[in-house]
Amino acid sequence: MKLNFRTLGSGPPLIVMHGVFGSSDNWQTLGKVFSEKFKVYLIDLRNHGNSPHSNEFDYDVMVKDVMELMDDEHLSHAHILGHSMGGKVAMHMATQHSGAVDKLIVVDIAPKYYEPHHQQIFEGFHSVDLAKLQNRKDADDQMAHVITNFGVRQFILKNLDRKKDGSFAWKLNISAIENAIETVGEGIEGEVSFAGPTLFIAGSKSDYITNDDHNLIQSYFPAAKIVTINGAGHWVHAEKPHELGELVIEFLSK
Repeated sequence: MKLNFRTLGSGPPLIVMHGVFGSSDNWQTLGKVFSEKFKVYLIDLRNHGNSPHSNEFDYDVMVKDVMELMDDEHLSHAHILGHSMGGKVAMHMATQHSGAVDKLIVVDIAPKYYEPHHQQIFEGFHSVDLAKLQNRKDADDQMAHVITNFGVRQFILKNLDRKKDGSFAWKLNISAIENAIETVGEGIEGEVSFAGPTLFIAGSKSDYITNDDHNLIQSYFPAAKIVTINGAGHWVHAEKPHELGELVIEFLSK
């Protein structure tokens, strides 16, 4: 699949992958920071952003998509950064194609299985009657009955697209993601590993990476350094962009 992406800056290539329900737009601000030293590829994973839709949605096909992008861009290797689901794609990519990954950065996700926990998000999507929308505020008002957290609603509504005829549609392939949400939670399995330089970044207010996960991380990524950013939840890049940016640039510049 030919993924949608944009590039910023010049230098060694750095591919950045968003989490589930996200898009390349989520990393635009940090992408500009990274672009001062690297050629940054902000990509939309399949079924997200402006990339094509498919009923096939698992880590094997997502890794193949990114490898195809690298091939099209004549990149034999690159630094890889992924958040949440994008971090899982990055981990699978590093363990399957270690020669294509220079340094690996995984943001607030561990190589373990996570039970599906996005039901309220899906309920939020389904609560919006697209045919009755006059503007984005209408969508927010409808969704507020299901999701009371304003910040979460704003994150979801970034996926709302207004077409040329004035009608609204979701950029996401919601049905494919919902049908595969168990797969999205899958961890790394088997006797695989990536021995290259690796940085795991956790949010102190997030429970996605716990102290109990450190041994598991080291078993698959023996060179991994694990750092926690104080005051950050799961969306580390949105909550603590300056701290995250400094960590990433320092790690990649060594």
